[in-house]
Amino acid sequence: MKKVFKKATATVTAAAMLASLTACGGGAASSSATTAAPAGESKAEGGAETTAAASGIDNKDIKIGVSIWSSTDVLGSQCKLILDEAAKALGVQVQYVDQGHVSEKVTASVEQLAAAGCQGIIICNSSDTEMTSAIKTANDNKVYLAQFFRVISKDNSADIYDMATQSPYYIGAVHENEPENGEKLVQILLDKGDRNIGLIGWEQGDATWLGRWEGYKAGVEKWNSEHPDDQAKLSEPQYAGTSSEGGSKAAEALMSADPTLDALIPAGGGGDPLQGAIAAVERAGKVQDIDIVSTDFLPDLGERLENGSMAGQSGGHYCDPLIAFMMVYNAIKGNYSGFEGKFEDVPFPYLYVSSADDYKAYEQYFVDQLPYTDEELVSMSELDLDGLKEAAAKISIEDAAARAGK
Repeated sequence: MKKVFKKATATVTAAAMLASLTACGGGAASSSATTAAPAGESKAEGGAETTAAASGIDNKDIKIGVSIWSSTDVLGSQCKLILDEAAKALGVQVQYVDQGHVSEKVTASVEQLAAAGCQGIIICNSSDTEMTSAIKTANDNKVYLAQFFRVISKDNSADIYDMATQSPYYIGAVHENEPENGEKLVQILLDKGDRNIGLIGWEQGDATWLGRWEGYKAGVEKWNSEHPDDQAKLSEPQYAGTSSEGGSKAAEALMSADPTLDALIPAGGGGDPLQGAIAAVERAGKVQDIDIVSTDFLPDLGERLENGSMAGQSGGHYCDPLIAFMMVYNAIKGNYSGFEGKFEDVPFPYLYVSSADDYKAYEQYFVDQLPYTDEELVSMSELDLDGLKEAAAKISIEDAAARAGK
């Protein structure tokens, strides 16, 4: 049992979410498309015109591609839900390619979507290097491109960052602050009395994973510097890939290597590695002994916070790709222009929960219903770029409740 169990403060807090979110799940490459609403139904509740203003293209003729790790896992399916709703509200087409974060499939997905006639593409890549090919494909085909849950590192990938900045078709990136995310999750564990933390990563070299890992380490180091007589430790990562089986095996390996383990952080992977890790802890009969925190809200998170199989989580950020979608949509329409020489960096907030009560408010406005009506999605599509950035920054439970009139 745990030696200390402090009740963590309830933190349904919106934090910067702009560095790649994203966790990502696996899966073989596959493609699916959602067609635009029929011509007679292409106005949303608020009545948006279906003719693109500056470009002269009808909305029914706009096709936006989505290159995603998986459109069917926990996080990916949430992303698809909000993107499909936006496409319906605007009367545009959307086509998905699931690339499993396999590098050759990531780069091929952009080529596939460009060949399918997409005028714009949003992408959740797995490494900066893939963006070299993605940007070249966008330039060659005159297709607008924006990242979601990811951002090219200016420090670690300067040449690729410069290539993106100089591209007339690369718009920018919508992403979360992953180091901050990592620190906040570690703090939840430390506040609950955990001092011996096992770490599960997904893919070595993934930019989002590396950002989170940086945050986990920083959180432990800060704690140790402030509490010399109450030290915490973080294990080296066990890598799980993006499967439930991988998460289960990684958790088993960490528990076997250190029977005194009192916490686990499955760093992400779209939700599947986390589910595998939870199952391994349950099989070991250690639900009350090992706290688990992670990123990407599970569909049964409220129950798991109640029964103790989850101690806290960051997530609720499935609207991140919605912002990238709106950026590309407006570029196609001709409302946003002049991308050459610029890199639009759009921060997006995580939501944090560490109790069942925290989760109830999130569930009301982000699970039981989407946080935006069709009318609000149309209004969002009419914002200028600065307005869209402001809309992204304010997404929160409080914001959704206020718009719902609660």
